[in-house]
Amino acid sequence: MYTNNAYLNNSTIDRKDKSKGLIITMCGTYKLYTKPKLPTWRPRGRLDFQLLFIASGKAHFHFNNDSDETIVHAGHMVLYRPKEPQKYEYYAKDNVEVYWVHFTGNNVTNLLRSYGLTDDKRVFYCGSGSEYQILFREMIKELQMCQNGYPEMLEMYLRQIFIRLHRHFLSSVSHDNTHKADEIDNAVSYFSEHYNEPINIDSYAEQNNISTSWFIRNFRLYTGITPKQFIMRKRIYNAEALLQNPQYNINEIARIVGYENPLYFSRIFQKLKGLSPSEYRKNI
Repeated sequence: MYTNNAYLNNSTIDRKDKSKGLIITMCGTYKLYTKPKLPTWRPRGRLDFQLLFIASGKAHFHFNNDSDETIVHAGHMVLYRPKEPQKYEYYAKDNVEVYWVHFTGNNVTNLLRSYGLTDDKRVFYCGSGSEYQILFREMIKELQMCQNGYPEMLEMYLRQIFIRLHRHFLSSVSHDNTHKADEIDNAVSYFSEHYNEPINIDSYAEQNNISTSWFIRNFRLYTGITPKQFIMRKRIYNAEALLQNPQYNINEIARIVGYENPLYFSRIFQKLKGLSPSEYRKNI
């Protein structure tokens, strides 16, 4: 399991702090490789707020009781409020990668509402672009380094996440058109699970009785990228995780994420990340 976490004042203690409007207390990321399961069970919840971003794979949540399971796929976020029971599991077989942040303050509820995160929002689609991962990584680094002005920098990064979420809510497919929303949600789930298999967009649209142009247009409106870009980014994001494991060579990684031609994989990787896979591995 890969983990990279950071804690305010090196403390993992749950706390409620009303001294400022918004305070980030801890953040981090998990990627499961060999550990089969990572469960979390907090029957009384926490004193603070928690935002989780499923960057790849899927996670299993139990919001109402132990028997009711909600599977949350990549490209979604989950928001827990203070004292809400928390029960969820990550499984290595799901290729899950999760980013998380805990925060508190005297104006958090009003702040969340101002960004469209109303009290009814618990699980919501946010898109699968790299922007959220970058912001979470910057928060982790900022809280680890604790350089001058880091509390303000942490707040700035978290507010950027909120702003991006709000923009997505305003520009995404209208929720009163359930057909569009369901079609794109189904596609996102399918591509997230089958990204490493050959996927023909025309064939996918035909199998689901929708036109290719309609599907591409609404997929882009909903996610911010085309279906082909979504699949390509999903492959490269998972290649990044595999490059951190020396067990796999680059040719094997190319095949695992869906590229039969390692040279083509290397060109795509370098185009997106600015480094070749071998250079990326050296810099880890």
